[in-house]
Amino acid sequence: MVSPLIQGVIQQAGKIILGKERQIRLALACLLARGHLLIEDLPGVGKTTLAHVLAKLLGLNFHRIQFTSDMLPADILGVSVYERDSGTFKFHAGPIFAQLILADEVNRATPKTQSALLEAMEEHQVTAEGETRKLPEPFFVVATQNPSHSVGTFPLPESQLDRFLMRIDLGYPDRDAERTLLQGADRRDMIAGLDACLAPGELMDLQAMVKTVHAASPLLDYIQALVEHTRRSPEYAAGLSPRAALALLHASRAWALLEGRDKVIPEDVQAVLPGVAGHRLRPVHDGVRASSLDKANGLISAVPIP
Repeated sequence: MVSPLIQGVIQQAGKIILGKERQIRLALACLLARGHLLIEDLPGVGKTTLAHVLAKLLGLNFHRIQFTSDMLPADILGVSVYERDSGTFKFHAGPIFAQLILADEVNRATPKTQSALLEAMEEHQVTAEGETRKLPEPFFVVATQNPSHSVGTFPLPESQLDRFLMRIDLGYPDRDAERTLLQGADRRDMIAGLDACLAPGELMDLQAMVKTVHAASPLLDYIQALVEHTRRSPEYAAGLSPRAALALLHASRAWALLEGRDKVIPEDVQAVLPGVAGHRLRPVHDGVRASSLDKANGLISAVPIP
């Protein structure tokens, strides 16, 4: 049975992000698997709203960082300022020191500034002014980016993309959802009125539960077969890495938990495969633009379930 705590988050989020339950569940699975989330889509479809909603419902300390082309790494990490009275430098922490960071339009910043997130996402710590400082727990980065063909964007390097456990898109709402949106209350007012469904401690307990979800040996065979197929396939410049295989396993366990099961089945792997593999697989021919769903469906068709 699905935890009432998780079900409450899904239901409350669904009242604001209309008609996107699958994307909400994928975002939750990503965070329960202790991963970072990348949301790529056109401006105005609800990327930032989804991040706000998750922060409120999960009871997390939240900072939004608006990325721009003139932003410097110190604007994210913090900087030491000389204090005349004490005659010493005092470190002023940047907005990265929060439990959930919204890196809004992350691909508008230069690669140098984008790289400031790498250590934080991988090690949950930052090194600034020659000193390493721990970030709060739990710690998540939810980044949004506009499509790569948008004006004024810098493509995320593969090393940066690989730090995101999942990449999802929201897409346009259907007609009924959009009519409800037009007739309903302002989304910002609705977010302000949200109460947390979870405390950070309860979220960490759920993350610990994800680790206990059983993955049988044949299920691991299936994950390995999917990964190995990408490495042999002539369609992709490079196959999925061991880190991607682990991400697929962690996300599958989280999805199984959301489905109320204590073991992973192949359908769980297939459900999260587009989000986990889509941004990690680059076609050999740059002109080929296959969606994450198309890539995943190709893998599912090519690799039989053991």
